[in-house]
Amino acid sequence: QVQLVESGGGLVQPGGSLRLSCAASGFTLRNYDMSWYRQAPGKERELVATITSAGIGTNYPDSVKGRFTISRDNAKRTVYLQMNSLKAEETAVYYCKTYRYREVWGRGTLVTVSS
Repeated sequence: QVQLVESGGGLVQPGGSLRLSCAASGFTLRNYDMSWYRQAPGKERELVATITSAGIGTNYPDSVKGRFTISRDNAKRTVYLQMNSLKAEETAVYYCKTYRYREVWGRGTLVTVSS
């Protein structure tokens, strides 16, 4: 069964950092590009980072560039999102996603940025 499971969310103060993890199972992670998305309350889901299958190429929207870093450990079948200098407006559920014949999404992990 193809599955993505996010973890690492929680409460963090503005300016703080968190590292999210996405554990993959049921498919060969190293063959697939991976992405992180987020969805804030009342807003549409938005892309925050992508990484190519070998981990050589990454891409970020301007809103997180320089603060977020996506990485992967294919041997551990895990993709990471390091988030620094977090802002209150980045409170959201964070999801990882891949495309394997169809879109595959995890259930998400909640990140709350608040003092």
